[in-house]
Amino acid sequence: MKIFSKIIALPVLSMLTIISSNSNTFAQEKSKTVIISKTHQQAISKITANPKVKKAMQTIIDLEPETMSNLVLLTEIPSPPYKEDKRAAKFAEMIKALGVDSVWTDTAGNVLALRKGSNGKKRIVLEAHMDTVFPEGTDVKVVKRGDTLYAPGIADDTRGLTSVLTLLKVMNQSNLKTEADVLFVGTTGEEGQGDLRGVKNLFSAAGPGKIDSYIGLDGTAIGIIIHRGLGSHRYRITYKGPGGHSFGAFGLANPHNALGRAIHYWVVDADKFALQSGVPVTYNVAVTGGGTSVNSIPFESWMEVDMRSESSERLSAIDQLLQVAVKKALAEENAMKKMGKDLTVEVKMIGNRPSGSNDPNSPLVQHAMASMKYLGAEPELKGSSTNANIPISKGVPAITIGSGGKSGNPHSLNEWYVNDKGYLGIQQALLVLLAEAGIAK
Repeated sequence: MKIFSKIIALPVLSMLTIISSNSNTFAQEKSKTVIISKTHQQAISKITANPKVKKAMQTIIDLEPETMSNLVLLTEIPSPPYKEDKRAAKFAEMIKALGVDSVWTDTAGNVLALRKGSNGKKRIVLEAHMDTVFPEGTDVKVVKRGDTLYAPGIADDTRGLTSVLTLLKVMNQSNLKTEADVLFVGTTGEEGQGDLRGVKNLFSAAGPGKIDSYIGLDGTAIGIIIHRGLGSHRYRITYKGPGGHSFGAFGLANPHNALGRAIHYWVVDADKFALQSGVPVTYNVAVTGGGTSVNSIPFESWMEVDMRSESSERLSAIDQLLQVAVKKALAEENAMKKMGKDLTVEVKMIGNRPSGSNDPNSPLVQHAMASMKYLGAEPELKGSSTNANIPISKGVPAITIGSGGKSGNPHSLNEWYVNDKGYLGIQQALLVLLAEAGIAK
């Protein structure tokens, strides 16, 4: 996950147009100033005045060495896409050892730990994702240089996982009981083509049941609150034909020709649409492939594309432009051929992240803002693509917040993390969680 998505790379045909005409829209895209209500500030002040909470806040600081030790331990357990089982097993073992009412792994590989509340009238989720973007075989050994730790996935989102563990331990040691049930969760499939499969499962019939509030830990920045879901549609589009010799079979329909047309038609129409006023929308032809040799007519040509917007209507509209372009290109290439069978096309959706937003004045967002203000950070509301997209799209109050410290180079082999007041991230998560779950008497 990346805190706040900026403009996505666009096809060459439209890059200059979009950047020159629309980049300011993206650069300046921020939420309107939202005032933190006195009611919610008072609620956080009341929570922080509780002796058990005061103890918990200090214990978070005292446990910094253990938190960092856990960070190294979990980071060095590979968790490639669709193969999170080893890290999941260790996370389940660690969270069970801390003491909860029950721990289980669901059908999507998520690890869930239930800590029952005094009345159980509500259920709050505190979550971080277990997967990374790095393929099997990637060296995930943590290297320390000065105060900086380097390793793939160390911040995104292993830091979030360790924060979940520390927060649970702190609540147990401080004897902090909640009114609501709390589910501490490590999810699978947040990254890339995982397509949020873990959190989708939580909100399916196979999930744990009704969830009343959702707090995700992803990224490290303190003060940023993701309360809007940046939706995305992703497709793999494949044109197929008989293929043949470039000279001897000349006249066959060529899948590359069709793919080129499809890209052109989509880019031209999407370019016009993206520049219209309204919620920003982006599109990207990301990967292309096909063909076997320079003297062969290819038997297939494919591309993977991505489009994004916080508006489900705008996202659907630019998606429809793609569908029209694909069909138009197919018809034109088939009409142009001199011999052989028609081309066919397969349009396969490989990613579907829904859009949505939470009202900035909703209790969850207000509690998060008030908590951050209390800790000395200036709250900033933003939109991004995170696990919170799913509950947000279903009308469930949900946010994603940072887990503390500083980090950089996400999704790269040089990803790094510095524990610069990292305890603040865990403290803010504790305050938001207690505000949502209530402190039992």
